[in-house]
Order: sequence, then structure tokens, then C-alpha cells
Amino acid sequence: MKSSSRVAIGVVAAMAGYVATFVLLSLVDFGNRADPITSGLLGLLVYSPMGAIAGAVLANWLMGSAGKQTSSGSIASNSLKSLGVLALLCIAGIGIYIAYAYATATPWLNRNGANPLLVFEVRFPAGVRVPTSEQGIAIELQTDLNTMPGKVNQAASYRDGDQAVIAGEVELAFRTSHRQLAVDIQGQPSRIYPIDLSARAPHTPEFGTWRRLADGSEIRYRAKWPGKT
Repeated sequence: MKSSSRVAIGVVAAMAGYVATFVLLSLVDFGNRADPITSGLLGLLVYSPMGAIAGAVLANWLMGSAGKQTSSGSIASNSLKSLGVLALLCIAGIGIYIAYAYATATPWLNRNGANPLLVFEVRFPAGVRVPTSEQGIAIELQTDLNTMPGKVNQAASYRDGDQAVIAGEVELAFRTSHRQLAVDIQGQPSRIYPIDLSARAPHTPEFGTWRRLADGSEIRYRAKWPGKT
């Protein structure tokens, strides 16, 4: 039998030895019942690896006996190769799991730099008094994952006839389609505007259409990604 085949069978045997040892320890209720966590770690990290070593050595010894190649050096070499391959597979599996967990556990919109922005304009009904400075206006993006304070851009704010329009922006940190923008003006009821963007909020160069609330105020917005206008 070729050496590569022996190594592959040794890997399978090592895996079987690991699992069999752990299952056996569980069946015989091995360890300290008062400290099951330590007992479990001993089983996973000490005794089960010993079972993997025994499985690899036994498989290579049986294959060596069947092929009339029973030198201890050959058996030890193939066993070490089998255990090395198994260790590499375990490391690769752990690495893949960590990468997957990192990518999915925290759904950042942009992990590599600055976050994209929600750029918005809010147009108020005629007669509504709007402060001419940032004082007295509070902006907050609310999602199912976080809240983020926004800011008013006074330089971009303007009047549309007899209606005041405030402009502003707020960071979009997470992938979620559950977003709303709270605009609070001192002395007035809070206004909550639904933000209808997809979870990934792709960049759009222009504002969408105006969307009206029941009180007559309106909002339009777009997502702006770093490096784009």
C-alpha cells in the first residue's frame, strides 16, 4: 500500500480514535461531577487526543503487518504524518469557523474603513419654527442593532418657499433593513421617519423621492459610501 494511502487511513483512524475516546469517557461518566467543565476540557484536550494517537498508531501497525512491513520506524513515521495532517485539518477548520463567525456575528457594513453615511433632508410644513443653529435639534438613527447620533449640516440647509429644510447626515454602521430616523426639535413632538434602505445600503448619487409623514413633514435621503460623491 502506498505511503499516502496509509497516511490517509491513519488520519481517519485518528479521528475515529478521538471521537471513540470522548464518547467512551462520556458513557462511563468520567471526571469530577462537581466540576463538569474541567472534566470536559480534560476529555477534549488531553484524553481524546491520546485516543487519536492510539488510533493512528494502531491503524499503521495493522497496515504494516498486512503488508509485512512492521518496522517501528515506518509505523512511527506514518503515524506522525497522519497526526500532522489531522492537526492541519483541525487548524484549517478552526480558521474557517473563525472567519465565518467574524463575518456573520457582527454585520458591519464596512469593516475596512469609514462607515457609509445616510445623507438626508427633512422639509417641514409651512409655519413650523426650526432653529437656525444645531442647538435645539437632535438627530438619531435607530436600528434593531444600534443607535447613532446624527448631525445637522447648517451650510446645506435651506428654505423651500415658506418651508424650512434641514440637511444632515448620520453613520450607517450595520447591515440591517430595520432603520428609522428620529428628529427632535425642542418644544415640538418627536418625528420618526422610516428609512427604506436595503440591509447593505448601496451608494446612490442622488436623493430619493420625498416621503411624507402624517404631520405634513417630509424626508428624502440617500446612502453615501466613502470615496464617492
